Amino acid sequence: MPGPLAPPRNSPPADASVQADHAGLAPLLASRRVILCVGCGGVGKTTTTAALGLAAARRGKRVLCLTIDPARRLSQSLGLEEMTTEAQTIEPARFARAGIEVRGSMTVMMLDTKSTFDSLVASLAPSPEQRDRILGNVLYKYISTSLAGTQEYMAMEKLYAVRSDPSYDLVLLDTPPTANALDFLDAPERLVGAIDGAATRWFVQAFQSSGKLSLNLLARSTAAVLRGIGKLTGSGFLEQIAAFISEMNALFGGWKQRADEVASALRGPDVAYVLVTTPDPLCVREVLYFADRLREQQMRRDAFVVNRVHPVYGALPGVDEIAAALDGNGLALAPGAAARLLQAAKDESRMGKLDQLNLIALEAALEDEQSGGSVRVDVPAFPYDIHDVAGLARIADVLAPLPGAAGQSAIPGEISSARS
Repeated sequence: MPGPLAPPRNSPPADASVQADHAGLAPLLASRRVILCVGCGGVGKTTTTAALGLAAARRGKRVLCLTIDPARRLSQSLGLEEMTTEAQTIEPARFARAGIEVRGSMTVMMLDTKSTFDSLVASLAPSPEQRDRILGNVLYKYISTSLAGTQEYMAMEKLYAVRSDPSYDLVLLDTPPTANALDFLDAPERLVGAIDGAATRWFVQAFQSSGKLSLNLLARSTAAVLRGIGKLTGSGFLEQIAAFISEMNALFGGWKQRADEVASALRGPDVAYVLVTTPDPLCVREVLYFADRLREQQMRRDAFVVNRVHPVYGALPGVDEIAAALDGNGLALAPGAAARLLQAAKDESRMGKLDQLNLIALEAALEDEQSGGSVRVDVPAFPYDIHDVAGLARIADVLAPLPGAAGQSAIPGEISSARS
C-alpha cells in the first residue's frame, strides 16, 4: 500500500485473518449494492466505512459514503475542510499525489436529518398546501431535529433514497452512533407506532370534525388531562399538536408503506452488514449482541472487522543483538535504548496474547448457516494516526487487498488508531 511511512515489519499475529491469499471484504464490494457498518462508538467504524469506500473506488466503483458525525481528521485525510450535507466528490488529483490509482470515484456526504425528513414529507403529502402546513408546524420542527429515534430512521430513509441513484455503484453507511447501534432496525416500526398510537387517535378525534381542537368530543377523563396540559402550555400549543397530528395522520397510509419498504430493503440480497469491533471485552460483547439481533431480524452477519489487534511475536532477539542492529544501522539512541526496545516488544506481544483470548468468543459468531459463514478481517496496530489518504489506503488494503497485493500492506504489528 502506498504511504509516506514505512514502519518496521514484525512477525505476523498468530491469529491474523488477513493472509496473502485472503480476499478480505473484496467479494462484498463486488457483489453488494449497499454496505452498512455497524458497531458501538470508538471502534473505528467511520474510518472502516471510508476505507471500504476507497477500496471499492480503487476497483473502479462509483462510491457514496454516508456518514453521521465524522471525526475532523477523517475529513482532513480526504482533503476536505469539513464534511457537509451536500455530496462532495474527492478530487482524483488528491489520490494521484499520494501515488494511489483510483479508477472509480469516491463521494462523501454527511446525513442531514431535517432535510431528509422534509423530503419524505414532501413526497408523501397529497398537496403542496398540506406539505407546507406540516413543514411550518412548530411541533414538526422539533420532531424533525430533536426527537429520539428520528436520526436513526432518517439514516435508513436516506439510504433507501440513494440506493436507487444510478450515479453510484455502491453506497456505504456509517450507522448512527447511538447507545444501541441497531436502533435503526426498529426505527421504521417505532415511527409508524408513534403516528398510529392512542394519543394520536385522541387528537385526531378532537380536531378533524371542525379543524379546531374540541375537547367536547373526547371522553371526560381525556378532556380533563388535555385541559390541564393547556393551562401549563397554552391552548395554542395544543392546537399546534392537534393540527400536526391530524395532518400526519392523513399521511399514515403512505408513511406505513414507505416504512415497510425501508424495512424490507434492509433485508434485501444486495445489502451487506459489516460489524466493527476491537478486542476490548466490552466491545466484543456488544458486537456479539449486535450479531444476535441481526440473526433475529433475519439479516446476515456478512463480516466482522476487528480494529487495533496487537501482534504476537515469536522468539525475540536479545539486548546485545538489538544494540548491534542499532549500531549497524547508524542509529545513535540514548543509553539503555536496546533494553527498552526489547521490553516494548514484550509488552506488545503480551497485549497480543490478551487480544487473542478476548476474541475467542467471536469465533462462534463466524459460523452463519444462512450465508455460509462470516468473514473476519483483523486490522493490525498502526503506531501512528491516520491523517492522510495514504494512511486510509493502508487500511483499505488490509480490509480488501487488491489482486496480487494481498497481505503486502497489512503491516503486522500495526493497528488503526483512527476512531469513529
